[in-house]
Amino acid sequence: MTVLIFEDETLAADKLHTLLEDVDNGLKVVGVLKSVEDAVLWLRENEHPDLIISDIRLLDGLSFEIFRQVKVDRPVIFTTAYDQYAIKAFETNSIDYLLKPIQKEKLAASIDKFKRMAGKEETLHYDQVLKMIESRDKEYKMRFMIRNGNKILAVPVEKIAYFYSQNKLTYIVTHDNKKYPYDQPLEAIDQQLDPKVFFRANRKYVVKFDSICEIHPYFKGRIKINLNPEAEDEVVISSEKTPEFKLWLDQ
Repeated sequence: MTVLIFEDETLAADKLHTLLEDVDNGLKVVGVLKSVEDAVLWLRENEHPDLIISDIRLLDGLSFEIFRQVKVDRPVIFTTAYDQYAIKAFETNSIDYLLKPIQKEKLAASIDKFKRMAGKEETLHYDQVLKMIESRDKEYKMRFMIRNGNKILAVPVEKIAYFYSQNKLTYIVTHDNKKYPYDQPLEAIDQQLDPKVFFRANRKYVVKFDSICEIHPYFKGRIKINLNPEAEDEVVISSEKTPEFKLWLDQ
């Protein structure tokens, strides 16, 4: 089995290399890359290894950027010192992880897992993992200023149940079932909200966690959600977005 390592700390890379030899002397490390740029170049010019072990933070950015630029269908073990919330994302997406400092027993268990998975393609939902990690230190909008007749009201996010668009207009719906027009598109609003609390269900709805009162399986792998207050339309999550939605729920 060939292994490619993404790690910007020389001592950590050397230790990992030694641990791999101790776990299975049949493993062959084909390279150690320290940056996103070098990793992308290597993957474009070489046959992909059987397994990649990647630190999250490299010299020039987060390693998720590698998988944005190059399609990789080989299993990946991420090494991380991030919190449990990010770790849950790895678990849900069938991406293994190792907490630093890496323990030999944990590494051995991960290698065994990937040997059992040999030949199976894994879908890496790294975009959602990255969004979770980046959200930890970001500040999000606390209130929305809206015009109501001749008055301007401040609506705290705690009172908002969901946002939706209709006929090219955007509306805020509060938990007490008040509806206010708002002058920004959902695309802009979504970027201002805490992704742990709000979810872009589809092109028409951004919903808050505590506004979801029922979840139902729907046709062709989709999910239908009922909101409180009740939405004017059916709110359906596509089959492509369903794994991300389940990950968001299970935080």
